[in-house]
Amino acid sequence: MALHFSEAEFASRFDKLKAVMETEKLDAMLLFAQESMYWLTGYDTFGFCFFQCLVVTADGRKVLLTRSADERQAKHTSNIEDIRIWIDRGAASPVGQLKDMLFDMDLLGSRLGIEYDTHGMTGKIALQINEQLSSFADIRDASPLIPELRAVKSEEEIAYVRKAAELGDKAYYAALDEIRPGADEGRILAAMQGTIFEGGGDYPGNEFIIGSDRDALLCRYKAGRRTLSDQDQITLEWAGTYRHYHAALMRTVVIGTPTDRHHEMYTAAREALAAVETQLVPGRTFGDVFDAHAERMDHHGMMPHRLNACGYSLGARFTPSWMDTPMAFKANPAEVKPNMVIFMHMILMDSITGTAMTLGQTYLTGTGAPESLSTLPLDLPVKSG
Repeated sequence: MALHFSEAEFASRFDKLKAVMETEKLDAMLLFAQESMYWLTGYDTFGFCFFQCLVVTADGRKVLLTRSADERQAKHTSNIEDIRIWIDRGAASPVGQLKDMLFDMDLLGSRLGIEYDTHGMTGKIALQINEQLSSFADIRDASPLIPELRAVKSEEEIAYVRKAAELGDKAYYAALDEIRPGADEGRILAAMQGTIFEGGGDYPGNEFIIGSDRDALLCRYKAGRRTLSDQDQITLEWAGTYRHYHAALMRTVVIGTPTDRHHEMYTAAREALAAVETQLVPGRTFGDVFDAHAERMDHHGMMPHRLNACGYSLGARFTPSWMDTPMAFKANPAEVKPNMVIFMHMILMDSITGTAMTLGQTYLTGTGAPESLSTLPLDLPVKSG
C-alpha cells in the first residue's frame, strides 16, 4: 500500500467519524465523496466519475463497491481490505448491486446516512438510491458530517499544506519570470504547473485561472490563449498542490504602467484583506469574515465590482474544484476554528473601465491571529518591458 498518512492518523479519523455517527444515531454511512474516501482510507482515484460507494458501519467495517478498473487502485492506495466489484452488464444498475451488498452486510432496516452533496453522485444515481433503499432502510442525508471533520486539519495534514504553499510561491515566481510584453499565456501556465510537478506536487482540483486584457476580469478558466501587450493586465489564480492538499493564491499583475483605477482598486483589495485577517480567529464566523471584506470594499465604492463571497476552506480536494466548505459569504454561521486552512480572495472586476484587481492568499488559523502560508509580497505587482 502507498499511504500518505500514519496508521494512527487514519485510526483517529475513523474514531472521530464513529463518534459523529453515534451522535447522529447512524448504523452505517454510504460515502460517495472522493474526498471522504481519501480522508478516511487514503483511497486515491478519479474513478469516482463512475459509480462507487464506500460503506462504513458504526461497528468499524469498511467495504468498497467499485469498478474493476479501480480494484488495484484501491488495494494500492488505501487501507480498505474488503473491496467488491460491481459488474458492467446491460441495463443493470450498480445501485441494485449495492443494495444486495447492504443486505449481505445485515443492514436491512438500519439507519443509513448518505452523502448526496458531492460530485461523486449524479442525480440519476441519487434517484435510484432513493427508489431502491427507501423501503430497505431508514435513509437520511449525511452530506455535511465528514466535510465538517475535514475542515479542521491534523498536524500531518498541515505538513502537506505547508509543502503545497511552498510550491504555490515557487509557481508565482516562475510566472513572473515569463510575464512581459509579448509573452504567451500558455508559456506562463506551463512554467507554473511545471514548477509544481518538479517539486513533487500534483494536479490541482481545478484548472489554474489565467486571463489578460478584458479576460483578466474572469474568475474561471476558459480555453484560448493570447499574447500580452505592452500595456496589459493578467489575472492569475492558482494553487500549490501536494498530496491533493491545496494552498491557493491570486494576483493581478500589471504589464506596463498601472492606471489610477488599478491603484484605487488595489488599495481597496489590500485594506479588505487586512480586515478579514482580523476575523480569522476562533469565535468569529465565516459570515463575519465576509462582512469585514464587504465593509472595506464598499467604503471605497467598490460594491458594484466585488463578489458575494470572499473565500473558502481548502484541503484535499478532487476535480472539478479545489473549493471546500465552509465558504465566506453573508450570514454564514459556520465558526472559524483553530487549524483551518482558508483561502481569502479579494476580487474586484470593473467592467465599465475594463480594470481587474485581485489579491488572495491562504491562511492557517490558530488560537490568535492567522498565519499566512505564503511568503509572497502583497504589493501591487507590476512588470515592464
